[in-house]
Amino acid sequence: MATRSSLAEAFSVALMSLRGSKLRSFLTLLGIILATTTLMAVMAVIHGMDVYIAEQVSDMGSDGFKIRRLAMIGEFNPKKLKEMERRNPELTREEFRFLKENAKLIRELGMENGRAASLRVGSESVRDVWLRGVTANMGVITNTQPAQGRFLTESEDQRRSEVVFIGEDIREKFFSGGEAVGKNLSIDGRPYRVVGVAAKLGSVFGQSRDNFVMIPMETYCKAYGCLRGLGFTALALDRAHLNVAQDEIRQLLRARRHVPPREEDNFSMFASDSLVAAWDRLTGVIAVTAMAVVSIFMVVGGVVIMNIMLAVVTERTHEIGIRKSVGARRTDIMQQFLLESSLLAGCGGLVGVGLAYLLAAIVKAATPVPVEMPVSSVFISVGLSTVVGLFFGVYPAKRAAALDPIEALRFEI
Repeated sequence: MATRSSLAEAFSVALMSLRGSKLRSFLTLLGIILATTTLMAVMAVIHGMDVYIAEQVSDMGSDGFKIRRLAMIGEFNPKKLKEMERRNPELTREEFRFLKENAKLIRELGMENGRAASLRVGSESVRDVWLRGVTANMGVITNTQPAQGRFLTESEDQRRSEVVFIGEDIREKFFSGGEAVGKNLSIDGRPYRVVGVAAKLGSVFGQSRDNFVMIPMETYCKAYGCLRGLGFTALALDRAHLNVAQDEIRQLLRARRHVPPREEDNFSMFASDSLVAAWDRLTGVIAVTAMAVVSIFMVVGGVVIMNIMLAVVTERTHEIGIRKSVGARRTDIMQQFLLESSLLAGCGGLVGVGLAYLLAAIVKAATPVPVEMPVSSVFISVGLSTVVGLFFGVYPAKRAAALDPIEALRFEI
């Protein structure tokens, strides 16, 4: 009980000391505030990007993977990309049919292609809309959910029907006043009938994910050709079969293309875990750099706190002498000054948290950068700053505790 009362008294004295020198306390904490704000800002950006990457990966699912002519996951290498462009031939519809007939460890295999297109309804028009030609099962593979109507069907693909599945941006542009399903839409001068509208996906980095239209794959090939730009997306039987399904597709495609055993693949393949791993490597570098900057700020802030606490010890030498003369122990004096230094740094951490939340709100409102502040960052930032204050307060606290009470009582500033 006495210990609890002693701590409460020490806490009260520490607060009074901070309030008594507000400007000095604030200037002392600038390093801690900058460190905390920087740490939380970096964590917010990384967490926001983690959420974005998770959303992108969810399009493939944990059991999905893509086959492309060219793909670079991780560090960009222009020389390697140029070599891949020279070596890798385009994927073909014949290869798609071959894989679909012979692969046994996948449950879905879809094909797609894409380009920018111009759309028109009556006198209204819009340019640079992303047009995708897709097989009917791409709705299942990418988990595309209709908000109105339905997705494209297999029979529409086989008949090369002029039907279209549109994104929410297109619906708002041309059909905001009513139902879009059943209405006509012109794509690059060709008429199409709307059969469905996708659920809203939102935007990332200022780029809308709803500014697209999809038409059947065979319809796309008829209108634009399919000699270039084809890509395949597959779903393994389940997550446990993902790696062996990728190996099966790799072996089948290498065999059809007559790639010698010791040569590299002349196509690219990647799964969701490849994207996540590449992102983790990137954020790891960002985190290490950020921690280096934060560490410098923290050390500078800690040194400033130590210097200020040494000055405080000098200012309050007479007080320390009085406390010792009425029975205060060395541990009581140490506890008092350690509490003051850690409270000082903890307050700096709280101010940094407030600034970080304000900065995150401004960035989120004014820029397309995805920012999400994890709750854990608050505890990490305040806890780290408090520990720094505690660490750098040890020497001043020991110096205060070691003062001789008689000499302290004689001391005058």
